[in-house]
Amino acid sequence: MPSEANGGSMNHAGPGSQSSLRRDNVRRVLEELATAGPSTQAQLTRHTGLSAGTVASIVRDLDDAGRVRLERTTSSGRRALNIHLVDTGRVAVGLDIGRRHVRAIVATPSRRILADVQRILPLGHDAVTGMTAAKRAMEEALEAAHRSREQVLGAGVGIPGPFDPVTGRVGSGAILPEWIGMEVASRLSDVLDVPVLVNNDANLGALAHLSWSETPPGQNFVFVKIGTGIGTGVVIDGQLYAGHRGLAGEIGHTIVVDQGLVCRCGNRGCLETVASTSSMLRALAAAPNPPTTTDELVSAALAGDTVTRRVVEDAGLSIGQVLGQLASLLNPETILLGGPLSDLGELLLEPIRRSLKRHTVPDIAVATTVRVSALRDRAEALGGVVSVLNRADPADLYGPLAAPSDASSTV
Repeated sequence: MPSEANGGSMNHAGPGSQSSLRRDNVRRVLEELATAGPSTQAQLTRHTGLSAGTVASIVRDLDDAGRVRLERTTSSGRRALNIHLVDTGRVAVGLDIGRRHVRAIVATPSRRILADVQRILPLGHDAVTGMTAAKRAMEEALEAAHRSREQVLGAGVGIPGPFDPVTGRVGSGAILPEWIGMEVASRLSDVLDVPVLVNNDANLGALAHLSWSETPPGQNFVFVKIGTGIGTGVVIDGQLYAGHRGLAGEIGHTIVVDQGLVCRCGNRGCLETVASTSSMLRALAAAPNPPTTTDELVSAALAGDTVTRRVVEDAGLSIGQVLGQLASLLNPETILLGGPLSDLGELLLEPIRRSLKRHTVPDIAVATTVRVSALRDRAEALGGVVSVLNRADPADLYGPLAAPSDASSTV
């Protein structure tokens, strides 16, 4: 990923050389500190798989280079040194662009969130309006984080709909019809003036849980984004599964009603036509004092409105039907619900679990945990941050990788 280096350049020795191995080991230590936070040398040894001597040597070099800060602490009744990653000033930006909103999160390589900004967008906004709002949200977030654009490693952007990484274009059936066919990354990079990575929002939501979740969902899980559209991010053996053209997980276009309503994708009876927020609001239009926004729908259901709760239950049953089929295929450990309906909690979870149980084999139903994502509606933007950090050069993230202090240093 293109980025602006903020530090010295690295000499790239050939693979298998001592200096190359040393840099790989340094990166493992730095990445562990970035994801796990302050750690003792014993913890670094255990989690990186490196020897105690190698970790001690790397920590000493990093301390001499000013890349880490050492703090005395007590661990298991013994005095130890807690190793803190020093902030280099570089940041990553995560952007979540939806039908009615844009969210910008600024975070450090150690996953510390510095700013979180949301802006409301007009319904049916065009691409220029959306990109301009994204730029303003990013600028506002950078200002709140006391960072400049020059310190930005890149922006990871989530969009609600199919995105083809081969062509770089938004696919048909996207929630933002004005964006279909557009080369989003290059356009956004020009507008934001930073390197840009683009992915489907549900994929980024899943990616976030590999780095940010306080309650890890395991190595095999599905993140379900329920909003104007319905999509999933699938993680298999700890890796995001994108499929042949990056289009895996489009469960919103699984047909659940034969000869049902026409979907925006052109088919009839897709899950989105009966279980998206748009379809739920449409179903409630004839009710007394109908909700007109998703927030109003959630509030009415939580307040006990009978009609709204029935619509939520029906949607949950349809979602559970499709997730049951998905569970039969993938056997995930966890299914996480995200998006604006996650605040419904058990009102939505219960019918989903009930229907999933009916549409998969008992052993899979019992072994699959269905719960609300702890990241709630921040998952997609946080996943954008992770996508940037995963692709960035380690020298950009942490400063120059420390070289061995002498030829006899432990690698």
